[in-house]
Amino acid sequence: MLHESGTGEVVALTGQTTTLRYAPLAGAPRMARLIAAEGPDVLELLHQRLPGWNVVTDLTCGHRLLRAGARLRRHAHTMHRDLRGDPPPQEWAGLRPPPPLRVTSCERPAEALLPAWREAYPPGHPDHVTADDRTLRTELLQPLLSGRVLGPLLEASALVADGTGTVVAGLIANDRAGTAWISDVFRRRAPAYTGLGGLLLRRALSGVSGEFARVGLAVTVGNSAQRLYRKLGFEITETTMTFAVP
Repeated sequence: MLHESGTGEVVALTGQTTTLRYAPLAGAPRMARLIAAEGPDVLELLHQRLPGWNVVTDLTCGHRLLRAGARLRRHAHTMHRDLRGDPPPQEWAGLRPPPPLRVTSCERPAEALLPAWREAYPPGHPDHVTADDRTLRTELLQPLLSGRVLGPLLEASALVADGTGTVVAGLIANDRAGTAWISDVFRRRAPAYTGLGGLLLRRALSGVSGEFARVGLAVTVGNSAQRLYRKLGFEITETTMTFAVP
């Protein structure tokens, strides 16, 4: 799922009792990295300066915002794997799902991915989204596929299609300022598709290892996929909270 993509120029606002410092996130419209937020009027100041934005921050600042009444949107770990010190096995590049399933490129419209993506994040899942299909296509999937957010789409991105050509799983990877970034991994929930996420991840790790020194991703706290990421060599490098500004 979408995560921060690097910071822009820091904006500092200091009043008599309130301090606010933030930096817009490059490539992520209406998102900012909150560097400091102190004082009784910080939520009001955020509302005045960044209405409708999302702000991501560390746990110290995040808990301060929670106590002030801010609405938590996401609590997530950032994880990385060192591709130089821990290169993936070469045989991962040739992994294939059992027929009639087949790996295909990500060169499809966002609507072709949407049904499988929806099924991967049902109600009750930590990453469930209630937005309508149009919003998901235009504000989440298409920006990732086009490289408009998080950077250019990498060739390691791939889909799995069934015998009819319907997408049943996918992995979207982007070049995030020189780091290979796994922006999303999803699959339909039927038993026949179990293991496709791990297969696509292994293929992607092999595919980016020759060009990038490390690969990263973000996982929502409580998402069971974190066990798979650890198994594949990812380690937590940061934990953040994201808040929606009314």
